[in-house]
Amino acid sequence: MPSGIGPVMVTAPDEWMTTVWKAREGTMTPTRRDFLKTTGLAGAGLALGGAVACGAPDTGGALSTRPVPKRLLILGGTGFIGPNTVRYAVDRGHEVTIFTRGRSERDVPAGVEQLVGDRNDDHSALEGRRWDAVLDNNAQDYRWVQKSTDLLKDATNHYVFVSSISAYALEGFGWGRAEQIMREPLVDEDYARIEPPDGWTDGDDAPYGLMKTLSENIVHAAFPGRTTVVRPGLIVGPGDPTDRFTYWPVRLDEGGEVLAPGNPEHANQIIDQRDLTEWIVRLAESGTMGDYNGTGPGERLSMGSMLDQIGAAVTTPYELTWVPERFLEAQGVAPWSDLPSWIPGDPLMFVDVRDAVAAGLTFRSIQATARDTIEWDKQRPAEERQNRRFGMSRERERAVLDAWHAEG
Repeated sequence: MPSGIGPVMVTAPDEWMTTVWKAREGTMTPTRRDFLKTTGLAGAGLALGGAVACGAPDTGGALSTRPVPKRLLILGGTGFIGPNTVRYAVDRGHEVTIFTRGRSERDVPAGVEQLVGDRNDDHSALEGRRWDAVLDNNAQDYRWVQKSTDLLKDATNHYVFVSSISAYALEGFGWGRAEQIMREPLVDEDYARIEPPDGWTDGDDAPYGLMKTLSENIVHAAFPGRTTVVRPGLIVGPGDPTDRFTYWPVRLDEGGEVLAPGNPEHANQIIDQRDLTEWIVRLAESGTMGDYNGTGPGERLSMGSMLDQIGAAVTTPYELTWVPERFLEAQGVAPWSDLPSWIPGDPLMFVDVRDAVAAGLTFRSIQATARDTIEWDKQRPAEERQNRRFGMSRERERAVLDAWHAEG
């Protein structure tokens, strides 16, 4: 953290907390968790996962005991989070079947059964089969989920659905919240989710967040008491083609003066795709049911501490220059896209993961994630590295830094 910038103790304004209370479904009676959130008794150093913290073993804390083998069907298996899900399930001794369109060139572990079809209109390869658990990790459309659950509701005992924290009914980013520093999480698994707008009917298209809400509802209806819903936050690590986190390890590894956004005390959350996928497999093998926020780490993470931990993974000298939010706004810099993994003041950058940790979610260190991401990124095709999906160009970064220094 640069000299002259200390911790900023800012609590959520009354109207924001009122919104939180009104957004809750059902009773307005505060629970113990609500009490902790609104009083701040958890403290600035809140450990969301009890004894589990950012510095957990680089293995992610994966269990060493061998589980009872299960027959697992993975819908997907070749996208970003698919391959590690498959590898880990095989390593744990499970009998794995994947259902894909057969278009992605991925190395599949020996012994994995590959079924080819299309979630839009061809499920014939799944007919007449039975599995102990289904892991649905690639549902991009609630109509896909409707079709798969209709087909599989009598063919499995357990349906694990990978949703998103984007299902929660929260306003999008606004610069008006950019200077608010969250010290406690405001969003747990009971927070209200996005509902269809007036005039919407079943079969209509839907934006991403609503798509996930609808999918969750479908799964719960088809598998009452036999469903696990995992709502990940920002999924990162080796294999991520979006550069939403990769930007930072790569940028610090390049060295020199680095534009760091806003107040370093802003809350942030990420999860290594290996921690997420390995936990999902363990949820399936243990038969754990319920809804869980799947992000991390196990304690409060700030933008400053995240960059410091990423910096510990690089050897090239670098210097962080923290530029205030208001200046970045005036320069037309966009959070999340120009400066990835940064949405200042957004409650979705600090959701409650205590239930997930109690259900076995563990975390490897951010330093390990950054190191492995850098190594993976250097093996990517040059065209991908030259045309990153997120993050500002070095020329744009230099221009903003020069303008900031010119302010004196």
